[in-house]
Amino acid sequence: MPKIVSRSAVSASTDAPQTESSTAALRVYYCLCGEFALVIDKDLRKLPRRQTDGAYIVRTEDSANGKGAIFKLNTTPSQPVVIERSNGYERQYRHLCTRCTLPVGYQLVAPPAKTDFVYLNYGGMTLQQGHVPPEAFDGEQEVQERMQAREAALAASSALNPEATPITSTA
Repeated sequence: MPKIVSRSAVSASTDAPQTESSTAALRVYYCLCGEFALVIDKDLRKLPRRQTDGAYIVRTEDSANGKGAIFKLNTTPSQPVVIERSNGYERQYRHLCTRCTLPVGYQLVAPPAKTDFVYLNYGGMTLQQGHVPPEAFDGEQEVQERMQAREAALAASSALNPEATPITSTA
């Protein structure tokens, strides 16, 4: 005789109008390594972005300027990092991936204190697990050019100072 697992009934109506809760969708974002990092009620691509670094701005509290997002970060907090900006310095408390420790976001107030905004790094997460988004590589050419310029400057300075001992690894 078959075993009865549940006695619940499911009903649906195709004629009923959609409600706000039935059209709301939670979106799951993954770190580039594939680890679950964020669930949020908004599309990241539609959020405003910071002018300083292009990070997505997630409002955490309701205010006169807008409604706060409903979200949950699956990250590990890190020690504060001080970033030099054009108008001074900024202390960031970074959110790191629990698997690979990639910084996926940050906030400007030390956790676990409440903050008005959480910033999510542009290109640091993807909707498809195991798929790296194209924006993850934005700015890579500029970084490579800066690294090459730095190496050229170091080579030029060592040519000017032949007594300087180059640093070599002894592994």
